[in-house]
Amino acid sequence: MKAIIKTKHAKGMEYKEVPVPKIGLRDVLIKVKVASICGTDVHIFDWTRWAQHRFTPPRIIGHEFVGNVAKIGEEVTHVKVGDRVSAESHITCGYCYQCNNGYSEVCRNFKLLGVDHDGTFAEYLVLPEHVLWENDHKIPDEWATIQEPFGNAVDTVLAEDISTKTVLILGAGPIGLFATGIARACGASLIIVSDPNNYRLSISKKMGAHIAVNPRRQDVTQVVMEATKNNGVDVVLEFSGNNKALNQGLKTVTPGGRISILGIYERRVNIDLNKEVIFKKIRIYGITGRKVFSTWYKTSRFLSTGLVDPTPVITHRFALKDYEKGMKLMKDGKCGKVILKIHGN
Repeated sequence: MKAIIKTKHAKGMEYKEVPVPKIGLRDVLIKVKVASICGTDVHIFDWTRWAQHRFTPPRIIGHEFVGNVAKIGEEVTHVKVGDRVSAESHITCGYCYQCNNGYSEVCRNFKLLGVDHDGTFAEYLVLPEHVLWENDHKIPDEWATIQEPFGNAVDTVLAEDISTKTVLILGAGPIGLFATGIARACGASLIIVSDPNNYRLSISKKMGAHIAVNPRRQDVTQVVMEATKNNGVDVVLEFSGNNKALNQGLKTVTPGGRISILGIYERRVNIDLNKEVIFKKIRIYGITGRKVFSTWYKTSRFLSTGLVDPTPVITHRFALKDYEKGMKLMKDGKCGKVILKIHGN
């Protein structure tokens, strides 16, 4: 089969022929139809500091996909050949303290698909049955493949109720753009999106942003305060992983408000805990992964009912062999979500 493999401790990847993986008793072989590129994949491609400390080649990369079950192990009981599935990218152990207490998204022993376990940028993929998600037939393939990052946005937005709230979204990458649509669908009364990329800001307007701000050209704090009559926003959703943006969010959230943080920071951040958090009585939520599988139910319903239409965010499509074109667009910020067509397209 053809696959995209990180083979060396250096920048780049290879498109090459490898054997179709074998399955165990509780495993499922999946014929991948569509996959999508995540920022994590770009980090691995570029061999950034994060990748150097977290990733060990050789490994097939990728963790977002939709495909059909091609073969099942002898002890598989809940899926059958032909089922159209996606999967939770955190392959959890099911027995640690966190798994047993409803926090399997922070399982102590998890393996990450496409990082610790061969991933989705391949014609075939093997996964244990317990991480599979059977897709609603109403959700088309290109939407089904983005459920994993969409779920990140769901948990970030809905860490608390957001209906009628005023919201500042920092970072208009694909997850921030999904969050914009989710916040609008859930009744946010004002949505301000901040990002230095005008291309992505234009998509944010299509996803429901009322105000789009380029922080290189406008003062984000001033825009927020003018829009909220100096009250500040009720909710800040931080997707950028930028220390300056985080501080803007803390300055503009109203006392008693909340901030949800999904962005990953390259270095330690500096914030004024006394002034911006403690004395303002701010609630801070750290978001990682998705709740397994309760968030998947929410995601499926957002998409299958049309409450959120992610079409504006999905901007480019390539064959698997042309993955480098997608990587370049991601690095240049000239895209939303990039789709890789693998089988049956």
